[in-house]
Amino acid sequence: MKQITIRGIPADVQKAVKKEAARRKTSLNKALVSLLERGTGTAATERRTPVLYHDLDHLAGLWAKEDAAEFDRSLDAQRKIDEGLWKKIK
Repeated sequence: MKQITIRGIPADVQKAVKKEAARRKTSLNKALVSLLERGTGTAATERRTPVLYHDLDHLAGLWAKEDAAEFDRSLDAQRKIDEGLWKKIK
């Protein structure tokens, strides 16, 4: 693996890396690599469980309570089981 020299690291970033290293009880290098992996979405845990879709995220939480209640009421009929369809045929 190649080495990279990074210059001009802001003090708050350096502090965050040191804090992460202390929290994980690891070297600054390992902490920095871990933070970079998470930040770039290449961490091992993120590779195992990828997020597939974000195309509707901007719509999340936009319904008013009344709209959500009306939507739930309209789904009530679909949520009811038709007992006649589930009876055993003899």
